[in-house]
Amino acid sequence: MTNDQVTVYIMGKAYKVPSSLTIMKAMEYAGYQLIRGCGCRGGFCGACGTVYRKPGSYKVNIGLACQTVVEDGMYLAQIPFFPAVKKTYNIEEMKPVGEAVVALYPELARCVSCNTCTKSCPQSIEVMDAVNTILRGDLAKAADMTFDCIMCGMCTARCPAEIAHYNVFILVQRLFGSKIAPRSSQLQQRIKEIEENQFAEGLAELISLPKEELKSRYKARDIEPEED
Repeated sequence: MTNDQVTVYIMGKAYKVPSSLTIMKAMEYAGYQLIRGCGCRGGFCGACGTVYRKPGSYKVNIGLACQTVVEDGMYLAQIPFFPAVKKTYNIEEMKPVGEAVVALYPELARCVSCNTCTKSCPQSIEVMDAVNTILRGDLAKAADMTFDCIMCGMCTARCPAEIAHYNVFILVQRLFGSKIAPRSSQLQQRIKEIEENQFAEGLAELISLPKEELKSRYKARDIEPEED
């Protein structure tokens, strides 16, 4: 850890912290105990979306607290949590069409195309374009566009139409996976083999192996076997 220090403001109070720390580590260095909004701590769970300002700038900046490194004079708010409404539905009864998604989340139609959601996304997802794609009914394309969504909620936090983007995207991806995506013949065959108990002997052998042998076999496995 570097000896260089910077001043950051957490909830309006100034703290001296090492310049090499992320926002999350800086808050803990300053004495804050994080029991929520700190997820995986590795940069991909989306739990630690945060907002901050820099000296002399009117702009509100967005970042993941576990990835964003502190800067001198940075003003931090407590890591936010956005409990956007998640609608209840039976995926089996739904049709994979845009109208079904809008019926559950009518706020989609209130999108003003300001693109603030896209600018807020730490994953660089074209959030606004995905919303418009859903409104046009192309759920397969929308599911692909939002595949990298980590549900941090930063888009929802800045949206003037109050769209719960990440809940919408999860629904779209579920509809795509259950209703649109082609079924894998390999998967269906493997399920049949499992149901017929064809792997009982092999499973028993794996359970009996030492840890290092299991690691060796895992690394040498056939990751993507070709279909016949």
